[in-house]
Amino acid sequence: MKDKDVPRPARPVGIPVVAADAAANRLPMAAAGESGEPAKGLSTLPPLSLYVHLPWCLRKCPYCDFNSHELPSQEGQGSSLGPGPDAALQRRYRQALVHDLEAALPQVWGRTVHSIFIGGGTPSLFEPDQIEALLTDLRARLRLEPGCEITMEANPGTFEARRFAAYARAGVTRLSIGVQSFDDQALTALGRVHDGRQARAAAEEAACAFPTWNLDLMYALPGQTLAGLERDLDAALALRPPHLSIYHLTIEPNTRFALKPPSGLPDDDSAYGMLDRIIERTAAAGLARYEVSAFSMPGHRCTHNLNYWRYGDYLGIGAGAHSKLSFPDRLVRQVRWREPRAYIEAAERPFEFMLNGLRLIDGVSLRTFHERTGVNAAVLEPALRTAISRGLLQQQGLQVQPTAKGLDFLSDLQSIFLPD
Repeated sequence: MKDKDVPRPARPVGIPVVAADAAANRLPMAAAGESGEPAKGLSTLPPLSLYVHLPWCLRKCPYCDFNSHELPSQEGQGSSLGPGPDAALQRRYRQALVHDLEAALPQVWGRTVHSIFIGGGTPSLFEPDQIEALLTDLRARLRLEPGCEITMEANPGTFEARRFAAYARAGVTRLSIGVQSFDDQALTALGRVHDGRQARAAAEEAACAFPTWNLDLMYALPGQTLAGLERDLDAALALRPPHLSIYHLTIEPNTRFALKPPSGLPDDDSAYGMLDRIIERTAAAGLARYEVSAFSMPGHRCTHNLNYWRYGDYLGIGAGAHSKLSFPDRLVRQVRWREPRAYIEAAERPFEFMLNGLRLIDGVSLRTFHERTGVNAAVLEPALRTAISRGLLQQQGLQVQPTAKGLDFLSDLQSIFLPD
């Protein structure tokens, strides 16, 4: 859900971007390193969630200040969904996510993940088979709570019949649909790529495919009146969503709306009146308000967002993702590279280092690896264990050398360090 009040890792509210003070622990995709805050006296660690950021969208909305990137058509392939990340780019990005996670694993060893949120951008631009492969990758590396909530954001502009059902089969348990409005004129003003008919069709498909799902709805839109809001509420509530997120359109810095504000925005009194009406209508429909902008039927609250609001921990992977991780003696915040291609290249750089270094008789130093790539050598541990077990590599302290067999079968050795 695209709720401004939710401190989602990729869309931080009040989470500073800080300078590195612990270079030895820097993750491969960390754009600004880590910040350690005193947290002494923690008797238990808070619940842990995972946030996964898929950064591309069909079109950057003029009000959006999130880390989303419009993908030019020449970089994607045509489909009924319009231009999107092609299959090769989806695979490369998923591999980068896996490397990011593996580098972070030492920080969360032994901890159970209670919820996963796949946000964007527009995650539903990724094919269901890539989402299934991603979830398989996550399950292979993390201990998930039984019945772990797995939410994915989707937009009606990326909707195809039975596509949402394919995400459910892939392992997603909860869908959050960025409808924003059902009024075609309002959707045009917001720069959305879908219309009201597509919004209804997407919600109806989600209701058939998922036991729980969410609608995002905006209010105080350009030219919107109380009567217009009522029509949007009529359309939304008629779909009987188990969860509804409603938020005020605000003009954020560094957006197109900030440069050229839309005309006809309701004044504050009108906006407050709209919010009062939203509260009345949702209560009458059985949607209880449990957060300032979140309403749900009994048993359908969003576990993932509740963890943020309750100051839980979250590990964020993906371009621009933020993390907050607690330790008995400190609190660590991290941020990943924002630009998707830089994020991917940062993930691939360590493997380029190993492909070249393993040609040397003396091998490579893991200390040099860290100095030249800025990446914690822990990311190499799975590949190192495999290569050593096959007799292709030997290690003494921080020095890693090919064995005689490793030199004879160098291509086999190098392939162990290639992205999956």
